Amino acid sequence: MENPGTSSIIDRLGQWLRESVTVKLASIGLLVIILLIPLVWIFNLMEERQQRAGEVRAEVSAKWSGSQTLAGPVMVVPYLETETVFTAEGKTETRQVKREAFFLPEALNIRGKILPRHLHRGIFDAVVYQSHLTLDATFSEPRPEELKIRSDQMLWDDACLLVGISDLRGISQHEPKINTNNVNLTGEPAQNMPFIFNRKGTTGIRIPLHRSISRFPADATISLTLKGSEQLYFIPTAKTTTVHLEGKWADPGFDGAFLPDNRMLSDSSFSAGWKVLHFNRPIPGQWVNEKLDFSASAFGVNLLVPAHQYQNSIRTAKYGILIILFTFISLFFMEVMHNLRIHPFQYILIGAALVIYYTLLLSFSEHIGFHASYWISTTATCALITAYAATFLKNRKQTLGLAALLLVFYAFVFVVTLQQDYALLTGSIGLFVVLGALMYISRRINWYRS
Repeated sequence: MENPGTSSIIDRLGQWLRESVTVKLASIGLLVIILLIPLVWIFNLMEERQQRAGEVRAEVSAKWSGSQTLAGPVMVVPYLETETVFTAEGKTETRQVKREAFFLPEALNIRGKILPRHLHRGIFDAVVYQSHLTLDATFSEPRPEELKIRSDQMLWDDACLLVGISDLRGISQHEPKINTNNVNLTGEPAQNMPFIFNRKGTTGIRIPLHRSISRFPADATISLTLKGSEQLYFIPTAKTTTVHLEGKWADPGFDGAFLPDNRMLSDSSFSAGWKVLHFNRPIPGQWVNEKLDFSASAFGVNLLVPAHQYQNSIRTAKYGILIILFTFISLFFMEVMHNLRIHPFQYILIGAALVIYYTLLLSFSEHIGFHASYWISTTATCALITAYAATFLKNRKQTLGLAALLLVFYAFVFVVTLQQDYALLTGSIGLFVVLGALMYISRRINWYRS
């Protein structure tokens, strides 16, 4: 037969477990920790979809044309050098070897217009462009004697211009138009250019001069239509290099070794200008045989979407634990202040709805964009939780209060997500205000009562 004293102790213990504020808080904390597991799964899913989108962009770029880097023009003049070598018999032999001397222009002015467009593959898209570029270069008279080359060693009949283009597939529609000192020339594709990236496979255009440059200063004008993907960069090869770009893109990114000296941005277009002096990059005006690395001086424009739906979805998911925590704390305060009883299973169902919210956000954003999908997912989740909470809350005022709190939480996360430069400041101030509100609301609660 059960001892009445033991039964009374068990009853009191059970009542304490059901009504203790400490036990309730501990159980809520445990539920929050458990809900971290599906949040991590969803976070990994978002990164996987973002990676897949990047793979699709790479595939589209590979078929259209990759990001472009333009270098030059550079004038190349072969010369003959006499050298003495030892033969197999141990004798000396004198022979002439053809080498190359490189001369950079005195001034280079690049003007360009970029026409971006979107290419789609399934639900993914990639940014590509077509550009119309004009390069005006002025060459001063070379000084081969500074390179220890005599003028009679120079082979001017074999002189040429080299223009580096990182992806020759981008030359589209028309062949480049080339003019030097009012003489029209034609170019030919070339590779393994020794003056661009100091690596094999570098491509571009080789333009034989055929004595078209017989006097200095000499002018060279090159016009070409160049396709590319996402990026268009330039390497400043002249003593003074100026670049002016404009295009139909609302929010370009300027990157590389130099930022534009001036820029103008509107809701649908941009224009930017650079001026780079030879003092600004470690490249000599003329040299022989050396393979120099010009890539560190590249600069230009990125046509990337700064607020990509995957990036914003991932940033939003990072605040998922805060949304769950704030929602559970709000329900807990309703329990304590209005003498309610909410079962842990009801907390679990609400937490599940808060987690599934992020799968809704991700799936909708791939089709209709981040902003619309955010508010569709928010409205659906708030409506579901509010309808369910109405079954255990005492009156309509409490139900509407919970709905309002959820909308405030999601609106706060939306603002923080869009604040790229002030996200940390906005988030810190918001969390500080929430903490202050919790302190104010809880100031009269007796935490030691059952």
